[in-house]
Amino acid sequence: MRALLVVNPAATTTSARTRDVLIHALASEMKIEAVTTEYRGHARDLGRRAAESNDIDLIVALGGDGTVNEVVNGLLYNGPDPDGLPRLAVVPGGSTNVFARALGLPNDAVEATGAILDALRDRTEQTVGLGLAAGTPGTEDEAVPQRWFTFCAGFGFDAGVVGRVEQHRERGKRSTHALYVRQVLRQFLDDPHRRRGTITLERPGAAPVEDLVLSIVCNTSPWTYLGNRPVYASPKASFDTALDVLGLSKLSTPAVARYGTQLLTSSPQRGPRGKHALTLHDQTDFTLHSKVPLPFQMDGDHLGLRTSVTFTGVRRALRVIV
Repeated sequence: MRALLVVNPAATTTSARTRDVLIHALASEMKIEAVTTEYRGHARDLGRRAAESNDIDLIVALGGDGTVNEVVNGLLYNGPDPDGLPRLAVVPGGSTNVFARALGLPNDAVEATGAILDALRDRTEQTVGLGLAAGTPGTEDEAVPQRWFTFCAGFGFDAGVVGRVEQHRERGKRSTHALYVRQVLRQFLDDPHRRRGTITLERPGAAPVEDLVLSIVCNTSPWTYLGNRPVYASPKASFDTALDVLGLSKLSTPAVARYGTQLLTSSPQRGPRGKHALTLHDQTDFTLHSKVPLPFQMDGDHLGLRTSVTFTGVRRALRVIV
C-alpha cells in the first residue's frame, strides 16, 4: 500500500514531533510520502493529485478541519467515486477537529494514529455522505464554483462569527474557544439583520421559509465542540443521511439567551427548539437566498459574502478509514 501524508504545519496543535511520530508509525505499515503544505489550497492540489494517480491507495490529512476540507475537495474534484478513489484518513491537528471527532477518532494525534493503524490492519472503513454547495443558477453567485463540506456550512450570523475569528487569526491570535465566544458577542451587537432576517429557504415540494437570520447546515452531529463539550445544532444529522438545517428567524437578546442556552445544553436527543426555530432533517436539495449579501462559511472556513447558495446532500461520497 502507498500513502500520501498531507501535513499542515500551521495547524493549531500540529508539531514537527507529531509529524515525525506519524511518519514513523505509518512507514511500518506502508510506503509513505509526506508533503508539508506551503500555501492556501495546497492540500486541495495534493488531494487532486492523489485522486488522479494510479498508485496512491490512501491519503492522510494531518491538520485541522480546514486541511481536511481542502484534501476532500481535491479528492472529489472530478466527482465522488467511493470505490475508485483513494481512501481518506484524518489525524486531528487543529483546535476543534469536528470531522475527526464525529468519526469517533480520539482528539489526540498520537492516539488517533494508533486507531487508524488498527483500522488499516482490521480493514475497517466507513463510507460517508458529504455536503455540496454551489452558486445558484440565474443569480449573481452562479459563477461561484461548487465546493464540498464534511460537517457543516453556515449562512448569515454564524458565518459572520467565523469571519471575525479568521481576521484575528490573521493578526496572530490563537484560535481558542474564548476567542469564538467574544466574536459571537461582537457579531450579535453589530449584526444589522438580527431582528428581521433576510434569508429565504426554498426546497422542492414545500412552501418557502422566509425571514431567517441564520441557517446552519449540518452533515453530521455534533455541529461543533466547546472544549470537550459537544454542541448539537441538528442532533439527527448523520454521515448516513443527506443534510439537516437549523434556521432561526429571530435573534433578539431574549432569543439569543434562550437558543444559546439550548445549544450549550443540547444532547444527541434534543437540540434548539421554539417558535423562531426551523429544523429540517435529511434534505437532499435546497437553496438559501438572501436579500442582501451575507457571510458564508464551510467547515469553519469563511468564504466571503453570498446572496444565494444551493445545497446538495450526497450519500456515500467518500471512504474513510476509522
